Amino acid sequence: MNDIPAGARETLIDMARGAIERQFGMTVHHREQATGELAKWLARPGASFVTLTLDGRLRGCIGTLEAYRPLGQDVRDNAVLAAFHDRRFTPLRVAEYPGLHVEVSVLSAPEPMEVTSEADAIRQLRPGVDGVVLTEGSHRATYLPQVWDQLPDPHEFLSTLREKAGLAPDRWGPDTRLARYAVTAFEDTR
Repeated sequence: MNDIPAGARETLIDMARGAIERQFGMTVHHREQATGELAKWLARPGASFVTLTLDGRLRGCIGTLEAYRPLGQDVRDNAVLAAFHDRRFTPLRVAEYPGLHVEVSVLSAPEPMEVTSEADAIRQLRPGVDGVVLTEGSHRATYLPQVWDQLPDPHEFLSTLREKAGLAPDRWGPDTRLARYAVTAFEDTR
């Protein structure tokens, strides 16, 4: 993620906004075309999350943990999913769009963590730095590193992540697995 080219923030935000505007049938006025190194970077497989907030409250957040398609397409698709298909929210309305804040997070590849217990995980986690994927059987959930801002206590962070995965908040089973990843977040300046 150290090779992020100039102009990435503006282009990624414009791609996300443009994808949402197209769904509304709006005329897209954002610059989405990239050239040179930026175009090459966007064409490489990449994983992203698009987080939408309205009046400081979460309005949608959908993403991809593992890169399997070009980053530019991943951002566009995740923007549409976050705006219109996040099961926690009703689809975004046109009237909400002017106040919408967009953040695009580009993820590094998840790295498995060798942990033997919750206490061991807490010792290894880097609050404010690590995005975390928790997996147990068919249950899986993730928190972006930005979630540490709301949940700075590692125990609470892991407890609510287990709940998000559909597990008991105090459960730490023998099959519990963690992976960590880093993000580079690009915020809307509107």
